[in-house]
Amino acid sequence: MNKDIFLSNTLGNKKEKFVPINQNKIGMYVCGPTVYDDPHIGNARPLVVFDILFRVLKYKFGDKSVTYVRNITDIDDKIIQSSNEKNISTKELTKKITNNFHDDCAYLYCENPTFEPKATENISLMIEMINQLLQNGYAYSNNQHIYFEVKKYKDYGKLSNKNLEELIAGSRVKVSENKKKPEDFVLWKPSKDKEPYWESPWGKGRPGWHLECSVMSKKYLGNKFDIHGGGRDLIFPHHENEIAQSRCANENEIFANYWVHNGFITASNEKMAKSQGNILKIIEFKKQINGQVLRLALMSTHYRQALDWNNKLINQCQNTLNKWYESYMELNKQVLIPDEYLNPLYDDLNTPGYIANLHKLFEKSQKGDLKDKEIFISACNFVGLLKDTKNKWVEFKKSKSTISEHEILDKIDERNKARDKKNYKLADKIRNELLDKGVLIEDKDDKTSWKLK
Repeated sequence: MNKDIFLSNTLGNKKEKFVPINQNKIGMYVCGPTVYDDPHIGNARPLVVFDILFRVLKYKFGDKSVTYVRNITDIDDKIIQSSNEKNISTKELTKKITNNFHDDCAYLYCENPTFEPKATENISLMIEMINQLLQNGYAYSNNQHIYFEVKKYKDYGKLSNKNLEELIAGSRVKVSENKKKPEDFVLWKPSKDKEPYWESPWGKGRPGWHLECSVMSKKYLGNKFDIHGGGRDLIFPHHENEIAQSRCANENEIFANYWVHNGFITASNEKMAKSQGNILKIIEFKKQINGQVLRLALMSTHYRQALDWNNKLINQCQNTLNKWYESYMELNKQVLIPDEYLNPLYDDLNTPGYIANLHKLFEKSQKGDLKDKEIFISACNFVGLLKDTKNKWVEFKKSKSTISEHEILDKIDERNKARDKKNYKLADKIRNELLDKGVLIEDKDDKTSWKLK
């Protein structure tokens, strides 16, 4: 495969050809969850987006040539607050939420990253980086707090493409009497009574949020690497601060070459946020919807654009997968997918374009031979779809149905009797009742068949 990959790079704000530092050693770091509460559908989007990018990179360069690092933030103000509210330790809370997060990843058919480091397991390395920043003259100490001095770093704001005044005006920068300037951000802070802490040269405390990603990306990928990913909301201040502290600590002109950011998920065109009260947790979907439906829905809009989440979208994706499962077959091995169908994914992860190609492949598989079906199934599998057998897909729908098979057959019998008596009003009423419960019926050759939506 000789097709080039193109990615939209936030650093420079343009689409660029992806040229790895070393094509045998490609590094990708993606900001993972802060494990203070169960993941929501907004958290699911980067999981799926960067899972697909991981698959594309491995397909292009080889499985062993790509290292995907996704961190777990298991110490943070939000975690401490949540553990206090729930009256459990931070360790208990983070263990529970991390396990739930992994369950959600599996539910969404995401592959595991190469490494998944936790912040609490890398505190000593964070202390080392702080010491290096102090030594290099980019940080200062005040009242057991260590701050990064932003004005010392000339390229601050380059990722956001804004000057410092614009960034401060449009952000929630915390003012503190311990800071020289409002824009300076914390690297280390003292822990209060009964809060988790670690010993350091500056007393008992804990790291600032931004530091962990600089440290863990360096640990697994080196001082510079290829791709850094995350949601758009992380561009400032998190990613801007990461770049500043990493470059200044490592005295490097490059931190990550490509910065890839996914857009927000909205509800009625309003950004999903706890403050809006419109958060939908992934666990809530598990009760009724197969994870493949959510995965397809998350792929339905280009990753850089806002994705409006609604029932119509879910129903469309459910119906699409129902249709595609008509061509399902078990493969002994994945077959080669022609580049013409993969091209949209090479072009900045254009998943809507790829879905359009899957529709074409499905139509071809319905009319063609065994080879066409194999290509279609392989193309679906490539992006984490049609991963269950057809039996599992149907059984899942049955298990979530509010009506039993026995009740369905009784209703169909009742409808057939109504039709025999030419009581079409009653027959239509029964059909609609079944439809409301997710049952589709079809009359053909004097026989009535049914299937779940």
